[in-house]
Order: sequence, then C-alpha cells, then structure tokens
Amino acid sequence: MLAFTYTALPARVVFARGSLARLGDEVARLGCSRPFVIASARYAVDVAAVGRFVDAAMHTPVEVTERALAELANADCLIAIGGGSAIGLAKALALRTDLPQIAVPTTYAGSEATPVLGQTADGVKTTTRDLKLLPEVIVYDVELTRSLPRALTMTSGLNAMAHAVEALYSPDANPVTTSFAEQALAALARALPKLAANLDDLDARSDALLGAWTAGTCLGSVGMGLHHKLCHVLGGSFGLPHSETHAVVLPYATAFNAIATDAMARVARSIGSADAANGLRALAEALGAPTSLRQLGMPEDGLDRAAALATAAPYPNPRPIERGAIRALLGAAWQGAWP
Repeated sequence: MLAFTYTALPARVVFARGSLARLGDEVARLGCSRPFVIASARYAVDVAAVGRFVDAAMHTPVEVTERALAELANADCLIAIGGGSAIGLAKALALRTDLPQIAVPTTYAGSEATPVLGQTADGVKTTTRDLKLLPEVIVYDVELTRSLPRALTMTSGLNAMAHAVEALYSPDANPVTTSFAEQALAALARALPKLAANLDDLDARSDALLGAWTAGTCLGSVGMGLHHKLCHVLGGSFGLPHSETHAVVLPYATAFNAIATDAMARVARSIGSADAANGLRALAEALGAPTSLRQLGMPEDGLDRAAALATAAPYPNPRPIERGAIRALLGAAWQGAWP
C-alpha cells in the first residue's frame, strides 16, 4: 500500500515574459522598500536599491559572502538576478540575516526553488538545508534567458535534468515530486534540442525554464544523493565549473544507480530513450555539451582524492556507496567512456 510524506515549499512564483518589470511590485508586496541587489551590472532593475554587489562567485565561497555582508547597510530584502552564483550568494546572506529574498533566475540552475545552499570554505563544499534559504518570491522572465550563450544553455539544462533524475531515486520520493520530475525531464528533453538548433526559440526557452522550476521544486522537497555529492566534491575541491560538471556526471551517476532502482525506467520514458544513462549521454553529445571530466580540467591524479571525499560520510542513495566503485565511476567519467 502506498505511503509517503510530502511537504510543500512556501514560495510565490511569477512566470511571465517581461516579468522583470514587476520587481518593484514584488518588493512592495513583501512590505519592503530597501532592496539590496546581487547581480552583474548588465541587468538593469527599476527599483531604488540601497546597494548592489556584482562579485558573486561559483560554489558560494564564504569569503565572498563576508564581503557582501559588509555592504548590506540597512537593506530590508535581497534581490538576486543571475544564475546559481548570484542566487547562492543571496541565500547565504539570507541564512545569516533572515532577510526575505526575490530570486530572478537567468539560467536553468533551479537553485531558486530549493531551501538548499552549497558553500565552499578551505577547499571543501558543504551543504545546508534550511527554510531560511528558500526565496519568498521567484520571478521567471524568459526574456532574461535569451542572452544565455549556447554552451551554458545546454549544460544548464542538463544540470536541471540532473535535479529531476535524482529526485526520482531519492528515498523521499513521493507521487507529487515524481510527477514534477517526469514533467521536468520531458520538458527539457523537448526544449534543449530545439534550442541547439535555434537559441532564439522563445517557446523552447519557456519550456526549459518551466522544466528548471519543476526540477528544482521536486529536488527541494527530497534529499540529495550520489550525483550531487560527486558534483559538490568536484566543484568545491577541484574548482570545476558547476553546470558543466553536472552535465558530465549525470549519465555515470544514473548508470551507477540503475541496478538498484526502477526509477531509471521513468527517466528513460520521460526522455524518450530505451535506456536512461545512455539516453542522457546521447543527448549531451547531441547538444555539444562536455562529456568527460578531462575536458573540464580535472586532473587524473585527483580522482583518488575525489573518491575519498565522496565516500567520507554516509548519505542516502539507492546503491551502497563504496570507494572502489566510486573511483571506477569517476575514472569512466574522466575518460568520457560511454556509461
């Protein structure tokens, strides 16, 4: 008999073309009037901000958070416009100050939909889960994704697909998150090839953005497993780029867990493939995304350390985590062999 627990995450979502113009209304709706903006200078915002921080960095280094914290002044809310770096920094500030957040994603990272933060200190990335981290408002404006370069469009979309795949095999999976994950995979598998052919296809960009939100939402409601652990190790300890690392690792983590869960049949069906891992690899190759850790600059002599870090503490995963098997997974991912 079916039994599950599902906790809905409290967030307001505004999804519309041109919705960036509604930022002022969303600030007022929160009862705020002194926003602090975290965004590069190229994003113009029609709000009276008390400050702006433009130096957000990948993997949310603690030292960058400290610098931004010193500039908050008398802000009463945070606005983050950008990808995972900007949104991650806003989350780190919210964790320390409890200021409300408005997230305006410009990629498909999905972090805006989760109460999860990965921070890096002394070369180690750790993960925190806390409802303080969940933005109160998410504003999705498809126009903001139009300037996303081809390479990042593809790897960011594959990153979102990784969220959905992991949500399907999480021990916390339930009918709601499973439905969201399948919708996300189908939307992204449909949208990304269209964008590879035409980056200006706004309908495909809208599909990809919706997929990113649903993928992030379902992952935010369940625990993370092997895929995210590996990516956090590779990014936090070896400086590998975020979305590209997710794109490379996804087929290998999928293949690793395929023997221990029937969730991969759902993945295969959602992306229109006979096999989940090889279907994801074929998609990455068709999109021109990187397919090996070697391409990302991962040193081969770092694989043993990465395997050790990834297996240093237990975490939920369908298949038991054992260092030798993880080292083999990383070796295959470094070479770029088909899973």
